Amino acid sequence: MIVSRTPFRLPLGGGGTDLPSYYREHGGFLVTAALDLHMNICINQPVMLDQIKLNYSQVECLNVDDIDQIRHDVVRETLKYLKWKTPLEISSMADIASGTGLGSSSSYTVGLLNGLNTLLRRHVSVQELAEEACKVEMELIGKPVGKQDQYAAAFGGIIALNIDRTGKVIVERLNLEKEFLAELQHRLMIFYTNIQRDANEILGDQQMQILKKNNHHSLEAMHKIKSIGFDIKEALEQGDIEALGKLFHEHWLEKKRISSKMSSSRLDEWYDLARQNGAIGGKVMGAGGGGFFVFCCEQGKRKTLRAALENAGLRYKQCSFNFEGSKIVGNF
Repeated sequence: MIVSRTPFRLPLGGGGTDLPSYYREHGGFLVTAALDLHMNICINQPVMLDQIKLNYSQVECLNVDDIDQIRHDVVRETLKYLKWKTPLEISSMADIASGTGLGSSSSYTVGLLNGLNTLLRRHVSVQELAEEACKVEMELIGKPVGKQDQYAAAFGGIIALNIDRTGKVIVERLNLEKEFLAELQHRLMIFYTNIQRDANEILGDQQMQILKKNNHHSLEAMHKIKSIGFDIKEALEQGDIEALGKLFHEHWLEKKRISSKMSSSRLDEWYDLARQNGAIGGKVMGAGGGGFFVFCCEQGKRKTLRAALENAGLRYKQCSFNFEGSKIVGNF
């Protein structure tokens, strides 16, 4: 039995430039982090069962020869990619529900591949693990996603991704001072909006807007977002949290220019409320449209910000950074 534990991700800046519709023409750059919230996957090879059994939000049980009939697209395409031929049981449990903007789908893909590679004794590097997850999601399934989530889940920590026009990714770990990391974790606050959304729909619309030949506004916004990504990296390396918060605000304004599905009047009201109660800046994480907000708050304003948003119906979630990435925590 193999048990993998894979973190969710916290996008910091430049998100969206990891989409093929953008980086194939302009190259991408972003900064992202892994959170101490996880996708846990248990993989077992049963002796007395000649089937593949899946236990997630649904239960599936099929003959080994019927992999094409698996409804869970990540499991189906991963097993086909690995040319799987033997019985298997796969169960998953997550700290946070899907559709909340924390990259849970990619964390599942990375964790599943990590576990199956361990079972097969396939030795792959962390970068190879991330790229295999990208291949499964972007090529085999055809999801309209980028490369941020898979790399954040595989590597952990706070990383910068430089993506060239061929899709090759250069990963740079940001080695920040411990004192600054502690202050950063203290000043970053995440809140759940209680809105689940379809990230693929929003990302699909975002890619469509980028690809429109006459949509100069969306393309200009993407260029600006990439530039903000570089600025956020610099702010982190200089230990400037106030600058980081202001850049979050700029980033969110540019994101909303790309797709009308990114925000809503309700999300805008919550965002304005946060800014009135101690948030320097923030954004909806992931594709947008719901899920989690992340805010960078002013010094000494945590309680004020939390009270205001909880009174408005949002739920605060305590979390910290994960520096391990996807990890095998059990091999029995």
